[in-house]
Amino acid sequence: MTSLSLRAGQLAVELAPQAGGSIARFRHGDADLLRPMTADAVASGHGNEAACYPLVPFSNRIANGRLVFDGQEFKLEANWPGVRHPMHGEGWARAWDVARHDGNAAELVHEHDGKKGWPFRYRAQLSFRLDERALTVTMAIENRESRTAPAGMGLHPFFTRDDDCELEFRAAAVWLGDEEVLPTKRVAVPTDWDYSRPRKIGSGLDNCFEDWNGRAVVTWPGRGLRLELHASPPFHHAVVYTPASRPYFCVEPVSHVNGKVAESRLAAGATLAGEVAFRVSTL
Repeated sequence: MTSLSLRAGQLAVELAPQAGGSIARFRHGDADLLRPMTADAVASGHGNEAACYPLVPFSNRIANGRLVFDGQEFKLEANWPGVRHPMHGEGWARAWDVARHDGNAAELVHEHDGKKGWPFRYRAQLSFRLDERALTVTMAIENRESRTAPAGMGLHPFFTRDDDCELEFRAAAVWLGDEEVLPTKRVAVPTDWDYSRPRKIGSGLDNCFEDWNGRAVVTWPGRGLRLELHASPPFHHAVVYTPASRPYFCVEPVSHVNGKVAESRLAAGATLAGEVAFRVSTL
């Protein structure tokens, strides 16, 4: 499989279209901003160990694979190692077609016929644009059905984590979860989870924050680098994942709350689209 390279100034991006339409690497100079994808992970054809992969046509988990939409029930199969609930859609496990590529831009497309897996037809598109200051990703999903269908999307970046790494983001509420990371209750953001001011990253979060303002800031003081993530509507939510003893953490811009893609309705022939920018600067 051939990766696609984008370069502009100090920024460099490697894309892996056939491994889930993923970002395999994103660097400033010699510094990896996102966890680099290994050659074996790329060869697997799956993007679940990528630097960043798309979440389409839904984000996070669907409890027990039970999707109920407009009075009709659909049973979805588990698709993730060690997890019994379907997770993170299916785009990460599919090969994407390259529609366009030049020195600093690329466009990838994935078309789903609804015959296996997700029971609704859709067309997903990822557009990448790199300049000397930022990587901008435009994401879209088109409902190819003749009726309204559920549709969601998001991006799942894995930011590299140093001991002095700091995170800042602001949201009005957060969903608590059970032992299987299924949402249980919406609450005000607890003090321990409040990142409205920059602070070092704790551990144990795997939660969906609601009414997010679309901005997050990651700072690596030891590297002298700062990254601002800016997400447009419909990315009103952020799933934040801070696993213990891992060299990464995640801030995932998503269009719907975990487990609630059935509430995200897309009319026949309509397109849901949004933009996420990763703006990099030196301290």
